[in-house]
Amino acid sequence: MKTTVNALLRDDLRTFAGYQSARTTSLQGEVWLNANESAWANATDDDARLRRYPQPQPQALRECMAQLYAVAPEQLLIGRGSDEAIDLLVRAFCAPGQGRIVIATPVFGMYAVCAKLHGASIIDVPLVDSDAGLCVDVPAMGDAALTQNATLLFLCSPGNPSGELLSLEAIATLAQRLRGRCMVVVDEAYLEYADAPSATALLSGHDNIAVLRTLSKAHALAAARVGCVIGSRELIDALRRCQAPYPVPQPVAAAALAALAPQALASTTSRIGTVREARQQLQAGLLHLPAVRRVYASAGNFLLVRFVDTDAAFAALLAAGVVVRDMRAMPQLGDALRITVGTQEECSRVLAALEAVREVAA
Repeated sequence: MKTTVNALLRDDLRTFAGYQSARTTSLQGEVWLNANESAWANATDDDARLRRYPQPQPQALRECMAQLYAVAPEQLLIGRGSDEAIDLLVRAFCAPGQGRIVIATPVFGMYAVCAKLHGASIIDVPLVDSDAGLCVDVPAMGDAALTQNATLLFLCSPGNPSGELLSLEAIATLAQRLRGRCMVVVDEAYLEYADAPSATALLSGHDNIAVLRTLSKAHALAAARVGCVIGSRELIDALRRCQAPYPVPQPVAAAALAALAPQALASTTSRIGTVREARQQLQAGLLHLPAVRRVYASAGNFLLVRFVDTDAAFAALLAAGVVVRDMRAMPQLGDALRITVGTQEECSRVLAALEAVREVAA
């Protein structure tokens, strides 16, 4: 049976083997002279770990992340955050200067950036602003993908910056509808904060779903740049052939493994709970401020907030030493700021700064 990956993969990549690095094959030996590495460690490398090229996909980390996300290691490809995974997907399924992707703005900007860099067209099905929040019109996205022959459709759940959490039922229905025609990519960068099941639960029944995860957010490893794409073994094999060699530096792999050890994971779980509580408290505090027009419910570690006078709110926050994300350049968000949920002290500082703009708002 022909799979969606096989049907949509670029023709010129079907027999493409990718770069075969010195670490691609499993060889055994005591004297390693196959990669033109230095025979001596750098003077600053005390434990002599940096002179050798790392494994393209560090096996211990791959197994650890697979366990974390409840998938098989062969279903997971590690990369430089979720950003690299997005780029690999566009590379694999959009021929240069061709291809179409479907997105729902306002949303994470890297989907459109990667598409533009590859010359792919961007089909936008804007979020619908209603009493329920800024919501994805999933059926309309499916319509757009089918009528305009898109090969990739990106969903962000929880949405950035909307905070919306999509149901697995809606994702499954969409994937079934697009099977053989379009890949459905579910970006779950903030899922830990939602306390909800992952779209990885749908992989066994839908060969056109890919899931993006990252250690940057809940696991507090943003500077390490560790993320992954999860999907069918066929998808992972295709993307791996499109990936540049050595995407995971050895110190990064070591840091990620340490962060996924049981004690560290327990600490992460505790802090996720703290963020959920703080998110609720910050939302309640913002709703009581005259300067605030609307606060959207969020399943992420941030809140999207509309202001009566956004210039004044932004200036007041900066004057208090608080930097938030100005969303006013994004579609539909001309009066909005996105505020990350910080510590209790940081959230209190946000509320105090915005309390000072009550006279401007009045």
